[in-house]
Amino acid sequence: MTPAEDRSAVSILPRPRALPAPRRDGERFPLLYRLARAGCAPLLRAWFDLAVEGAEHLPASGPFILAANHHNYLDGVVLGVALPKPIAFLVMPRVYRASPLHPAFHRHIRSIPINLQRPDPGAIKRALRVLEDGGVVGIFPEGPFSRQGHLMPGQPGVATIALLSGAPVVPAGIRGTFEALAGQRFYLPRRHPLSVRFGPPLHVALPRHRRATRDARQEITRRIMSQIAALLDGGAEPRPEARAWR
Repeated sequence: MTPAEDRSAVSILPRPRALPAPRRDGERFPLLYRLARAGCAPLLRAWFDLAVEGAEHLPASGPFILAANHHNYLDGVVLGVALPKPIAFLVMPRVYRASPLHPAFHRHIRSIPINLQRPDPGAIKRALRVLEDGGVVGIFPEGPFSRQGHLMPGQPGVATIALLSGAPVVPAGIRGTFEALAGQRFYLPRRHPLSVRFGPPLHVALPRHRRATRDARQEITRRIMSQIAALLDGGAEPRPEARAWR
């Protein structure tokens, strides 16, 4: 993408776009979700010293997309405990069907299976429905687990959902989950400090009359991933890019 194309392709704005009123309360925890959260929360805090930073950036009401880095299943557990709202996670088929019991579990906690090998409009529609209902959609833009222990490039599904829904994207940086499970047998984590840091919401938009091209989606994804990287670096708090490109 040339600099001229970049300036005209996408804006990341500090203020939210107008969203339709939610059709129903999207904050009711499914029973199994509530039980799992109640059991995991004290364990994460007492055994793994879970630290949550930037919770003031989480929207108090209305839908939003939660975008975080991804190492293993502990990431979803950490986010589920840290967020005071239920999250409908987009999950890969091999995670959705990891065991004979997993599909029923994921259906009950309202996970959304998504195929990363080809476009999956059905999964996108289900995610949009969650947001229309005032809920939270959880996305790991890297797609598969990062087995190297560092942030990988993001895939443009997060940009597609953000553009179609108008919902803000809250970036999150999760630390410690890779070290807790690296080299462990039977997926049993070792004791290691865990933390999650939320950044300011990002509100993405395209200039009027401009289509959401592949380049535009990739640019939005790149910027979201840069916000996640800044949260992981532990430096100054990332700030949404306020300049509008026209």
